[in-house]
Amino acid sequence: MTLRQALGVFLKGSLGLLSIWMSPASQAAEDGLERMKALVRERFPDVRHLTTLDLANWLADPRRPKPVLLDVRTRAEYDVSHIPGARHVDPEASAADVLPMLTPGTPVVLYCSVGYRSADCGTRLLKAGVTNLLNLEGSLFQWANEGRPLESAGQPATQVHPYSAKFGKLLKPELRAPATPRTP
Repeated sequence: MTLRQALGVFLKGSLGLLSIWMSPASQAAEDGLERMKALVRERFPDVRHLTTLDLANWLADPRRPKPVLLDVRTRAEYDVSHIPGARHVDPEASAADVLPMLTPGTPVVLYCSVGYRSADCGTRLLKAGVTNLLNLEGSLFQWANEGRPLESAGQPATQVHPYSAKFGKLLKPELRAPATPRTP
């Protein structure tokens, strides 16, 4: 990506985030994720994406081998809730830190709150030679907004860490857990 392209993505992303944060909560949850998904696709063009519907169908299909689900959020976010069976990966983890969690040839699905941190991790893994990976479009916020299952400590969960008060607007209000510090 050239410097000009990077600046364009940055400006587009900044304007998109500002419009989300200034929107009423209901509009942000509906429209904001679409803007974030477009930003992630543009910022990380080499990372392939998977819809939440496609992941739900995949996980429900007993004939398909299950992917390794990697939750690329902080420990505090993960502990509030995550997709059942997901493993935690620190957002700043290097590819060398993540590779021992993977079995060659097994598909990997990465997600975070909205898809940005997981796509960034996906880029690092692609550079390290992992090719069978997908980033979940809209990530956990979209998954939860659609009413899909969440868990915490092996038990069903009903709320999601909002990442921040501003990003929390991308979640339906009833899904927003109280914001806690984002610590690794």
